[in-house]
Amino acid sequence: MQSLRQLYKVGRGPSSSHTMGPERAALDFYDRYPDAHYYRVHLYGSLAATGVGHLTDWIIHESLQPKLVEIIWQADVVKEFHTNAMEFFACDRNNEIFGQQLYYSVGGGDIVVEGQGRQATPDVYPFKHFKDMLTWSRTEQRQLWELVSEYEDEQIWSFLQEVWDVMKAAVETGLAASGVLPGKLGVQRKAKLMYEQALAERNPKMRENKKIAAYAYAVSEQNADGGTIVTAPTCGACGVLPAVLYYLAVDCGYRNDEILQALAVAGLAGNVIKQNASISGAEAGCQAEVGSACSMAAVAYAQISHFPLKQIDTAAEIAMEHHLGLTCDPVAGFVQIPCIERNAVAALRAIDAAMLASVVGDSNHLCFDQVVYTMLETGKDLHEGYRETSMLGLAKYYNQK
Repeated sequence: MQSLRQLYKVGRGPSSSHTMGPERAALDFYDRYPDAHYYRVHLYGSLAATGVGHLTDWIIHESLQPKLVEIIWQADVVKEFHTNAMEFFACDRNNEIFGQQLYYSVGGGDIVVEGQGRQATPDVYPFKHFKDMLTWSRTEQRQLWELVSEYEDEQIWSFLQEVWDVMKAAVETGLAASGVLPGKLGVQRKAKLMYEQALAERNPKMRENKKIAAYAYAVSEQNADGGTIVTAPTCGACGVLPAVLYYLAVDCGYRNDEILQALAVAGLAGNVIKQNASISGAEAGCQAEVGSACSMAAVAYAQISHFPLKQIDTAAEIAMEHHLGLTCDPVAGFVQIPCIERNAVAALRAIDAAMLASVVGDSNHLCFDQVVYTMLETGKDLHEGYRETSMLGLAKYYNQK
């Protein structure tokens, strides 16, 4: 299993698969063929279907400037390896092609270069499943977060501190911002108003829920506005984990080291999903993005609450189980409707999942690894129109109003 550095990535939204991935591919191709007179880029499948709303063409132009770029949209061409495919061509002054490369944006900002296999970086953990990590913790009589210190290099905690700092900044910047998000939908920012309403709320439970929702909205709105966020595990689901961690830090008073430990264990759960299933909405629907983020946040909550190992596993399982089948159908291709709202719902659901795990964890019949594989199979069975194409579901009926 890869380093947490490959899961948590700092970058600009609105989409880890549609902006961060294509940016990395474009820069890689530029390094290979810097002498091209101009570049031609074919966008396939989901990248073409929702690329305009996700700023895919903009980020490619930005990455390849000052060279000219011709982009060809081919949503009807779906590559077998992954629907988020893009092919770059280097052309000379006579319009002759002298270099080409096919790339796949597989989620979380990661890319796969055709012919090089899916894993482009070495593994640092000798584990594939969550159950193996739980076994290590029991055998070594150490906490799960200590597994990160055992297998990562000594700089991992400073890296996680940077990740947490960016998450906090995204929450706080988003809570202070107002106005309309970019794009034709005219979506108004709501985090600031929601937080103000939370402060005035007299019911303690409602005040707590409104704060958590406001934190998730704040980060998701920053993402939709092209702001700096952390993939957790993706841009589209970047508000869930920060919302829960910010609530634990600011409203519950947990120490910074406890937050970093929770962030580390959440990353282990996210890596299990990434290795054994998918964190790409274009590959497995929104269950792979918001569902995965919900599991990560539930694990973080369970870890910081000092739940037994079985209950931590159950928290992750419950969080993912109740997102199974969740479709990815962003209206007009923008990471706004229903994406922002879903982040808030998942943040609240993560805490509920942890609460349930504390009650039923010892007798739960399913484990996290099982539901991860179930999510992958469910995602493969989803009609492609529900996998980030904006052709069906909410996107379809919004267009018919």
